[in-house]
Amino acid sequence: MLQTNRLKRALADGKSVFGLLNSIPSPLVVEMIGYAGFDFVVLDMEHVCVNPETLENMVRAAECAGITPLVRVPSAAPDVILRALDCGAQGVVVPHVQSAAEAAQAVAASRYAPLGTRGISGGRTTGFGTTDLAAYLARANAEIMVVAMIEDRAGVDASDAILSVAGIDMVLEGAIDLSQSYGVPGQAQHPIVQEAIAKVAAACAARGVPFCAIPRVAEQTAAWKARGVQAYLLGDDRGVSFRALKAHLAAFR
Repeated sequence: MLQTNRLKRALADGKSVFGLLNSIPSPLVVEMIGYAGFDFVVLDMEHVCVNPETLENMVRAAECAGITPLVRVPSAAPDVILRALDCGAQGVVVPHVQSAAEAAQAVAASRYAPLGTRGISGGRTTGFGTTDLAAYLARANAEIMVVAMIEDRAGVDASDAILSVAGIDMVLEGAIDLSQSYGVPGQAQHPIVQEAIAKVAAACAARGVPFCAIPRVAEQTAAWKARGVQAYLLGDDRGVSFRALKAHLAAFR
C-alpha cells in the first residue's frame, strides 16, 4: 500500500531532514539506515547493480523502518521510472537533468493523468486492487516526489527553467559530476564548482523548491543551514561502512 511521504511532509513543515545514499543493495542495510534515525534513503539504480525483486524488498525494509525510500533511476525514461514507483518507491531521483524538457518528462512519467502519463497497475501500491482507484490515483500524485539532480554545466545554466516546471519537488546537487563538466574533474571544492552549486541553490530559493545539499566538509552544514537549506544527503552507506570498519580495526591494533 502506498505510504504517507514523511519526507515531503517534513519539508512542507519547515523541518530539517537527513538522508543517505544506499549503494549496498541489501534490505537489511536499508532497515539499519532507518533505525539509525535517517529521514530518507536514496536507493541507487544508476551506479549499482540491483535486481527488481531486491529493490522491492529494499523499499519494504524502508517502510518497515519508517524511512522514506527514493530511487535514483538511471534516466528519465518512463519505463524505468514506472518500475521504481510500482515497487513502492515514494519518489524518484533523476540524474543529469539538463533542461526543462527533461524535467517535464520525469514529472510526466511519475504522475497519473491529468498531471502526467504514468501507467496504472493494481500491484502493491494499490493494496493489490483493494483501494478505491480514483482515490489512490489522486493520493499517488500528491505523495510521489520528483527530485531533479543538477550535475552538469548545462543544467546549472538552465536551472531557472528546470525549476519552473510544475511538479519538481526537490533538487539535489552533484558536485563530482559538476567538477567534470566544468573541467576540474574530482575537485568538488573547486571555487567554480561551489559557485555553480550556490547558483542552483539560489534558483531553488527563488522558486520555493527545496534544495538538498551534500556537505563534504564539516563547516558546510552550518553554512547551508544559515541559508535556510532543510535537506541534506550525508554520503553513502559504502563510505560510512568502510570508515567504520577501518576505525574498528584500528581500535584493536
